[in-house]
Amino acid sequence: MQHERLTSLDAFRGATIAAMMLVNNAGDWSHVYPQLEHAAWNGWTLTDWIFPFFLFIVGVAMTMSFARRMERGDDTMKLLMNAARRSAIIFLLGLILNGAPFFDLSTIRIPGVLQRIAVCYFIVSLIVLFSRTRQARIFWLVGLLAVYWLMMKLIPVPGIGTGVLEPGKNFSAYIDSLFLSGHMYIYTKTWDPEGIVSTLPAIATTLFGVQTGYFLRSSRSNEEKTISMFVSGFVLLLLGVVLDMWLPINKNIWTSSYSIFTAGWALICLATFYWLIDVKGFKRWATPFVMLGMNAITVYFIGSLIGKISISVMLNQPDGKSIMLKTYIYQNFIAPLAVNPFHTSVLYAMMYVLGSFLLAWIMWKKQRFVKM
Repeated sequence: MQHERLTSLDAFRGATIAAMMLVNNAGDWSHVYPQLEHAAWNGWTLTDWIFPFFLFIVGVAMTMSFARRMERGDDTMKLLMNAARRSAIIFLLGLILNGAPFFDLSTIRIPGVLQRIAVCYFIVSLIVLFSRTRQARIFWLVGLLAVYWLMMKLIPVPGIGTGVLEPGKNFSAYIDSLFLSGHMYIYTKTWDPEGIVSTLPAIATTLFGVQTGYFLRSSRSNEEKTISMFVSGFVLLLLGVVLDMWLPINKNIWTSSYSIFTAGWALICLATFYWLIDVKGFKRWATPFVMLGMNAITVYFIGSLIGKISISVMLNQPDGKSIMLKTYIYQNFIAPLAVNPFHTSVLYAMMYVLGSFLLAWIMWKKQRFVKM
């Protein structure tokens, strides 16, 4: 059995967080390269890979962590309590990000990226701890994807009907409007991209990672593991594309086809990292990503908090008008560096990525690894 920490997994996690910081912090949102934005509705861009990649990684890492804890004598209840604590902390951090810096509880957004990670982590922990067989985990994975598909296609939405998958008119949006009214994403208002029902296939995405984690811990050779991950990834990609004909690949409502399709890409990317780093031993190039991956949630939280503050702090100008701190920095220090506004917009985002690496490097040097 393989019990050591996978350097490739830390590197993959770090690369995913770096990509997340890049796409979340454009200098000018009216000038963003198409692949650095989410697909408007159906379809996908490279940006749409990032969140499912992180959930997939959560699933892989969970199997490694639980195995180590069991080997040192932790029982199921202790593991469950630890999972509940970690989930609660991550969920709370998400609420802090949503509320910062003014914390108006009457309108605070309840769902969010960290909140979905927390919910997926806890529910998948329950499945892993109480469904010890591979067949049981596959049953949960397939069941979640199938149930979500049936709910979206067959349950009627009042005033709209059944099977409608348009923005704000689908079953997922209807449930959000019932339970999250006034506490949803500010740009959608009537539904949330990290809403209640669409978390079901996101849990399945995490379970894809769990299955991969168990496979990586098996006694198979490194070459067999690499080949199997590549092949499985391409099979899932093909399956996702085929299913897209009946249920479109859509990140906004995290369709079942999207979960399968992005799990395929996650497997291929992890296989690439695994082959280069853990099989061939090419580790030096990945060191910055490993540093970032070791403190991924911390770096994401701090970077996102700085981003929230930069659009909340207003600066008075000589003409009496006020502008956001972010706008001031962008217009005075970044925009003059290039003529093309698309270049300067992504250059501003790269500042966040470099800042993330710097923070990760400082924590690495001080051997500070924050485990939520």
